[in-house]
Amino acid sequence: MTPKAHNPGFLAVVNDAKSRIKEIDVAGYQRMKVEPHVLVDTREESEFAAGHAAGAIHLSKGVIERDIEQKIPDPDTKIVLYCGGGYRSALAADNLQKMGYRNVVSLDGGWRAWVSAGMPVEK
Repeated sequence: MTPKAHNPGFLAVVNDAKSRIKEIDVAGYQRMKVEPHVLVDTREESEFAAGHAAGAIHLSKGVIERDIEQKIPDPDTKIVLYCGGGYRSALAADNLQKMGYRNVVSLDGGWRAWVSAGMPVEK
């Protein structure tokens, strides 16, 4: 899977968000996955339905800020977000931190890195 080419304005917003958030790669996730956490897929519903990380819940980038407090009410819960390549999840992580969530991480490389690493998937 090749990464998408993104527009400069979008990349500027993402890089700004990334300056404030924590990121881990798939190897880092493999080491920390024994810790209690919620894995959240922030991709669109059609992307999630086509295949997603085993055990992930779905809160797309379009609704995560609206619905997070009902799905994950404790702001201290460790939340690992992923999307297709780590861009949308970085934006979502930044917004969740602004909402008071204190333990949010974005998976660098996202779904493409997850699949490339042979991590478990489900439909």
